[in-house]
Amino acid sequence: MFTGIIRERGRVAAIEGADDARHLRFDAPGTAARLAVGDSVSIDGCCLTATAVSDGSFSVTAVPESLSRTTLGRLEPGDEVNLETATLAGEPLGGHYVQGHVDGVGRVASVEPEEEGARIWVEAPPELRRYCVEKGSIAVDGVSLTISGLRDGAFEVALVPHTLAETTFGALAAGDQVNLEVDVLAKYVEKLIHADTISRA
Repeated sequence: MFTGIIRERGRVAAIEGADDARHLRFDAPGTAARLAVGDSVSIDGCCLTATAVSDGSFSVTAVPESLSRTTLGRLEPGDEVNLETATLAGEPLGGHYVQGHVDGVGRVASVEPEEEGARIWVEAPPELRRYCVEKGSIAVDGVSLTISGLRDGAFEVALVPHTLAETTFGALAAGDQVNLEVDVLAKYVEKLIHADTISRA
């Protein structure tokens, strides 16, 4: 379980393998210091398992399921990623409950500077739009954000200067693809409501 509060921006150091499995190594001293082999780590919102940890870097393996459902397959050496280690019991829940199970890939429609921050419109897949509500939570590339606006096919988030500085969002541009995870609580509510409807039929 994660909170969507990014701990560090890491950099892709090496990539090996192809579509059947991709082995990625990241330079990220802060994250590596918190990891042991077998620990979970969120990479741009995708929960993966650390397969190796060395001084200042760690490695993971992305299988076809992860590669097909996320942006991990598009990473290249030198790219930056948002990183968060799993939340420990007793740690503050600064964002919202984030599982690291990417629901789909969205596309940045526009990035509009706003004083020192920015407003970003993201086009979401149709099957995810019903979970997007104004002032609701959503994880974008692993970052816990609040939806500030909605329009046909897209949602808006307002980014403060700290988020732009501490995540990869400072480099986002129209056309970029991002990993999306909707609020898991909304999915459970939907499931319970539908189950109640079926039981009454």
